[in-house]
Amino acid sequence: MLKAAGAVAVSDDGRPVESQEMLRAGMIEASKCGLLTISHCEDLDIIKDGKINKGKISEELGIPGMDRLSEDSITEREIITSKNTGCPIHIAHVSTKGSVDLIRKYKKNGVKVTCETCPHYFMLTDELLRTMDADYRMNPPLREESDRLAIINGICDGTIDCIVTDHAPHSEEDKSDFLKAPNGVVGLETSLAAVLTGLYHTGMISLKRISGLMSENPRRVLGLSELNIREGMQAELTLVDTEKKWIVDPCSFKSKSSNSAFKNMELKGKAVGVISDGIMQYFEK
Repeated sequence: MLKAAGAVAVSDDGRPVESQEMLRAGMIEASKCGLLTISHCEDLDIIKDGKINKGKISEELGIPGMDRLSEDSITEREIITSKNTGCPIHIAHVSTKGSVDLIRKYKKNGVKVTCETCPHYFMLTDELLRTMDADYRMNPPLREESDRLAIINGICDGTIDCIVTDHAPHSEEDKSDFLKAPNGVVGLETSLAAVLTGLYHTGMISLKRISGLMSENPRRVLGLSELNIREGMQAELTLVDTEKKWIVDPCSFKSKSSNSAFKNMELKGKAVGVISDGIMQYFEK
């Protein structure tokens, strides 16, 4: 019924499956229905009341930390379950060096694992948390420089399949208290610009690779039909000015929420138009 209704995947995002047996059974049933399993890798017993990455910054601020082990251990559990069942698994929002290393290793061994990361994990680090600004709090949290570089390496060598936003809008009021604020940041209006700034203009990857990471690969992973650009087909296009420099001002977002981790940053490159269903849906004036 889910597949017939248009579902392409099932996910535990936001609240991880604690029982490996439940995960195993769920993956098998999902696979039978032609649905992908997408996993939010987090061990709640390890996380406890953690708020930010466990490390130097959390110690300085005296704030409970979120240990990398929480992500890494569940990442390996999901992959081993995939290996044993033969069912594909997709790891959401990868943020640690350990998870990148695990995914790389198991991919080389033929396990059906794919994964994604987000621009904030290869552009930013937990150094920003010194400001005690909840707009820099998300889950998984911003990590350290070694993790950031590992994410970049994972993108460049093909370990990481997709770049997504993990878009999580919250009100200014919700984000006003650093310790009580919900996790999450918006990303729709800065994702492409951040990728262009951090990966393309630094010479790390090509525009073709960006198209693969942000468009073609996500569709492939989810089993969606390929979109082709050719005469006679209905246009589904994003128009991009790769050289446009701009300062991120959340007040100018089309989104109703402004909790951006890229606020006040200068980015180079911007989506300036969108054609969807063959109609110009958006164009920057």
